[in-house]
Amino acid sequence: MKRFVPIVAVLMLTACHSLRPSATPPAPSIAAAPADALYDNHEQVWQAGTAAGALAPPRLRLAISSYKGGWQLWRVEADAGTPALWLMQTVPGADGSLRVLPHRPRVASPTLEPRPDPAEWTALDACALTGAAGGATWRVAADAAACATIAPGIGAAAAFLPIAAARSAEGVDLRLYADQARGADASSQARRVAWYGGWAAVNGAGPDASADSRDWHMNRQLRLSNEGGRSALVWRDGTPSGWSLLLERLTFREGNTPVLKLSIVEDADGRALAYAFADPHSARIGINLGWIQVGLEREAATAEASGR
Repeated sequence: MKRFVPIVAVLMLTACHSLRPSATPPAPSIAAAPADALYDNHEQVWQAGTAAGALAPPRLRLAISSYKGGWQLWRVEADAGTPALWLMQTVPGADGSLRVLPHRPRVASPTLEPRPDPAEWTALDACALTGAAGGATWRVAADAAACATIAPGIGAAAAFLPIAAARSAEGVDLRLYADQARGADASSQARRVAWYGGWAAVNGAGPDASADSRDWHMNRQLRLSNEGGRSALVWRDGTPSGWSLLLERLTFREGNTPVLKLSIVEDADGRALAYAFADPHSARIGINLGWIQVGLEREAATAEASGR
């Protein structure tokens, strides 16, 4: 078998109605359209977990689908939480100003395709975000005190309501309504997700495989995100092999250098048996331990997006 050589190497929201605290909206059906962009704060959570005494932020995922006319559909989801769905409209000013207004669904299953129907959404004027934009970067914030006056009427989804955001080339620094409980500067540093696809071959004898063993079990069409993406490896009959792949973009405190890390993980105890490093924007990454061989390649769509 040919061996793979390892290469070691958001926010938009515009105007209409106000909410009455007693009018709790129905929980929407979160079967969102395919997202144009995904963001994840995996590294921020990982760094907090390695720092003694640090209060780890929640693992947050943000999916954005864009439509004509400045409308966007945002799906905000945290681990162990119910996803929240927001319809955003961005209104840029001629002077470089930016106004972003969130809308919450007023029906249980709002229309999402081919595009959302604004009539099925209620604008949250008190939570409008304003600020300035320049090129691909912008910064907006809402009046938190004004937003608090209508938050009870939004229900549990209010925890995921954006009240400040700063966009950079790599992602969105997002402050949600619930982040206020963690401190004045608490936010989620969500980075745009890149996807890697490829294959893995596992020998049936595992780490004890002899050099002449041909009992290879192929795992094809693997797909992992670079923000903590994980994929369990299986035998040819589909049963778990006991090992998984983990792909992460991390910055280690010792060197302060960002890397893309591919790990072979033992499912039983979660420990990494081995790992390889690559440049965080590497087109390929892989690892070869003899008994397990992995090759992953960055998908073209995400490679192009990172270069915008």
